[in-house]
Amino acid sequence: MRALPRRTNPVTAYEQIEPPEQSQPEPGLDAKMTPKADLGEDTYRGTGRLEGRKALVTGADSGIGAATAIAFAREGADVVMSYLPEEEEDAARIANLIEKAGRKAVKVPGDLKDSSVCRELVETAVRELGGLDILVNNAGKQVAQKALADIEDVQFDHTYKTNVYAMFWLTRAALPHLPAGPSIINTTSIQAYSPSETLVDYASTKGAINNFTKGLAQQLAPKGIRVNAVAPGPIWTPLQPSGGQLPEDLPEFGKDTPLGRAGQPAELAPAYVFLASSESSYVIGETLNVNGGMPTP
Repeated sequence: MRALPRRTNPVTAYEQIEPPEQSQPEPGLDAKMTPKADLGEDTYRGTGRLEGRKALVTGADSGIGAATAIAFAREGADVVMSYLPEEEEDAARIANLIEKAGRKAVKVPGDLKDSSVCRELVETAVRELGGLDILVNNAGKQVAQKALADIEDVQFDHTYKTNVYAMFWLTRAALPHLPAGPSIINTTSIQAYSPSETLVDYASTKGAINNFTKGLAQQLAPKGIRVNAVAPGPIWTPLQPSGGQLPEDLPEFGKDTPLGRAGQPAELAPAYVFLASSESSYVIGETLNVNGGMPTP
């Protein structure tokens, strides 16, 4: 396994990609992306920061969720992976990487737009891992539309069910199983602060996630449960070529950041590790922005 140099120039640490115009049906597969995303599978080295922890990660088959699951395992955590049945090809590869790290990987396919699936997912995680102390609400839906009139009711409903309702259902189901000391991490976005005109519905869900995170963090802090969020910028994941961006916009994806490039999922994983670890014990209700320098409030 190669490692990144101790000191890296963030402008050139990862390739400046220029994805060709491409499209995939939702939900998209990492295996079919051009170029492939960097999940840290060849670079992330753990140091035991999550030794013996039990994690549930949604959207763990690809992108940010996959990079996080790999990092968690290499830091010593067992991982329950949530993903859609159509994403089995990607999920199998990530599960194999978790097991190669010497940790337990539990694959649980299912559609989180169903509240009963969310409840059963938590129950499975608790049963298979013998408890739960890290919950990462990461699964997301993003479909770009040029005009509000193009957003049909079903898209709006599915975007909110995936991004907001599932987070609520999973968190509510997990709380009775969480002892003092666990961490809940929600994935929000730069879109919560600087919404794109083509992502009106998606951006509004991310604003909701920010506020859910801050409010719940205050409620649960006295119980020793920390709630935080990570807000990625433009990250190269299957979400983008499967409808998250207009195909004609893909070649310029991420070039408007101060770093001049899109981010890779591998660059997000350390943020989740930090928030899941005891090193962030005094970090509560915060949104950690990992966006290549894009300004936020």
